[in-house]
This record gives sequence, structure tokens and C-alpha cells, in this order.
Amino acid sequence: MSDLLRLCTAGSVDDGKSTLVGRLLYESRAVYEDQIHAVSRATRQGGADAIDFSLFTDGLRAEREQGITIDVAYRYFATSRRKFILADTPGHEQYTRNMATGASTADLAMLLVDVQQGVREQTRRHARIARLLGITSFVLAVNKMDLVGFDRDTFDAVCREFADLAGDALVRAIPLSALCGDNVIARSQRTPWYDGPSLLEHLETAEIAADRPQGGFRFPVQIVLRSDGGFRGYAGQVVSGSIRPGDEVTVWPSGIRTRVRRITTWDGDAAVAFAPMSVALEVDADVDIGRGDLLSTGAVHVSRRFTAEVVWMDERPLDPRRPYLLKHTSRTVTADVEGRLELNEIGSVTLTTSRPLAFDPYARNRATGSFVLIDPATGFTSAAGMIVRPETEQVAPTFSTGAAGRIALAARAAHSDGEAIDAVRRALEEILT
Repeated sequence: MSDLLRLCTAGSVDDGKSTLVGRLLYESRAVYEDQIHAVSRATRQGGADAIDFSLFTDGLRAEREQGITIDVAYRYFATSRRKFILADTPGHEQYTRNMATGASTADLAMLLVDVQQGVREQTRRHARIARLLGITSFVLAVNKMDLVGFDRDTFDAVCREFADLAGDALVRAIPLSALCGDNVIARSQRTPWYDGPSLLEHLETAEIAADRPQGGFRFPVQIVLRSDGGFRGYAGQVVSGSIRPGDEVTVWPSGIRTRVRRITTWDGDAAVAFAPMSVALEVDADVDIGRGDLLSTGAVHVSRRFTAEVVWMDERPLDPRRPYLLKHTSRTVTADVEGRLELNEIGSVTLTTSRPLAFDPYARNRATGSFVLIDPATGFTSAAGMIVRPETEQVAPTFSTGAAGRIALAARAAHSDGEAIDAVRRALEEILT
């Protein structure tokens, strides 16, 4: 079991999410004394006696005025058994894009349902987004059980409504009352028919897939480092897998193969680099590697055309007549998008990019299988996408030596077309003699 759990909350407005998160933080002693005093004072001013736990999380003035959660708020807390990073996401349909942002890094989704309302459209939308983002573990928090007398049949009916939404994901349904504290931290005496764990007990023990990325080492190049002393390194972050000096890697999309000679970090050389370390790699040949290239130890897809699931975040609907900027790892290209989507809609689209991309399906690797679409006119992030599969596959040429790479490297370093021609000619002469 990992000692760190990343989770997100989701659910419709007024399902009691803020109250549940506030109680969870308060009773696990994750709030400071001054916060408790401030919330107690605000509660008394509102005419109530008991602490209003929702005030621990509704920090923004606009949220308090409207009684809803607008932005994503990240909360850090810990118990004796586990550390938690909780992304508290908004429930209102207008802010569905913020929910997708919060869920993008989560291992577990906690979906709240008001037992009196049952599963609503926003619950279905959040469950689908969480599944698209690769979350395979859910908590169905059936809240406000005190308002139905902790009736088991009502709880079971909600569970049946939700059953088809999670697909093959693991689901733990818990009857609780955030307002009264039943089954939040300790098991409640008012649900004798429920023999499962409390919410906190489940969060402390939930098994999460240990290593979601598959396929080995992935390293998008952020920047090429050079020095007068001849140093040439490729800096970036290891997004999955690990690498050691001497290991062979393939440079995508060119398909050139080389070996890692040295791994350097801020603290000196390293014997191994693994996710999520930021390092600089030296390789043992003068190959052509630039920003946006991907170094890997396993095969990846290389294509200009692929299918993806997209969450549209822009008030301007998707217009297939307009090109968009597509940012994938450290590479940005223009892309044509086939499909029609409006704000907060989720759908399947086909994309054609101006240059080949090297990627994995999102189901195999979140980092190399995701992208964002940017409106070039406004600079606004229009959509978040998860790659499903390539529509066409480009077979990249592969080179086991640095010959082709040396030619390309010489041409790239030139300052004019004339210099490039001379550089390529000299490189060819060196190789052939």
C-alpha cells in the first residue's frame, strides 16, 4: 500500500461535499487553531451553535456568497497510517472543467450523492470524466442518511443507480451523514446493517495501482544544454520508468538509437534516474535531439493522426474549421480537430497534427497520452484530451549509429542555408572517408 493517496472530491451542488471535507479535515486534526476559531466565530455570527464545517473549505468570498465551490482547492493532511493530497473540486456544471483538472492527478475519486436526490446528471458526468482520466477506484459517499432515517433500502437504491457508471472500477459505497458525523471518521451505531469501514478507514487502507504508467522509460526533452567546454545535455523530467548510464534509448520521432552516457542532477552525477526526477542526460553519440523529442526504452506510437476523448473547456464551441495549438509533453504543434463540442461537453474527436507526435495511449501512460488544445487567437486552454489510439501509424526510420544524427546535427547548428549545405557536405565526407 502506498503511503500517499491522491484523491479528488466530486458531486452535484448541495450534496454536502464541503461539509464532508470540512469534517474530515477537522476530525483528522488537519486544521489550525486559528482556523477553528475563525470558523467558530463565523458560525456563531450566522446564528448557529454547532460548527459549520463547510466554512473550512469554502474559502473564496464568491463561494461563500453563492454557497458553492468554484475553484479547485488542494488540501494536504495526514493520519498515522497515510498521507493525503485532496483535490476539492466544484460541483456546479459551469465548473466541470475545474473538476477535470482536479481529477487529472487523482488515484481515487470520492463521489458524493445526496441520498434524497439519488444519482443526478452531474454525478454521471463526473463519474465519466474520472473514468476517462484513468481513475479505477471510487468511493460512493451516500450523504444525508440522517434525513431518511438511515434507511437501508434507500441506500441500496442509490447504489444500484450508480452501479453501471463506474464500469470495471472498484467501488466502495458508504452510508454517511457529513452533518452529524456518521461513518465519516468512526463507524456509526445508527447503521447496524452496514458492516464496511468508515470513510477515513477506507481512505487509509484503499489499494491503489502501484505503477500506472506502462511501457518503460519516458523522457520528454525540455531544453538542450550546451557549454563552452563541450558539454551537451538534454534536460527534462522523467515521467515514467527509470534509466541508468549504459542503457540504450530511442529518440522519437526520428527513431535514432543511442546510449545514455551520464546522468547529471543539481547535486551531481546520479547512478539512476526515475520518475519524477528532473535531470540532464548525456548520450554517447552526436545525434540530433531537440526540445519536444521523446527518449524511451520501449516502443511508442508515432503518428500525425489519432483519436482522443476530449473535455471541452472553452465557452467558444469547437470549430473544426479552425486550427488549434496542441501541447503534448514539451512539444507544441498546430492541429485540425474533427468533431463538435460545446462548453463542458465530453466527446470523441479525431486530430491531425502538423508534425508527428510520439505518444502512448492514455490508458498506458498519463504523461505521454494526454494533451491540451489551445485557442491560438486567445491563448486560452480550450480542451483537455486523452489519446485513445493512433488512426495511422508512422514507421519511423531507425538508426543504430550516429551517422544520420551527425548530419542532422550539423545542419541544425548552421545559421543559414548555405552554412547548412556546407555542414552536411563536410559531415558526409567525414563519414565516407
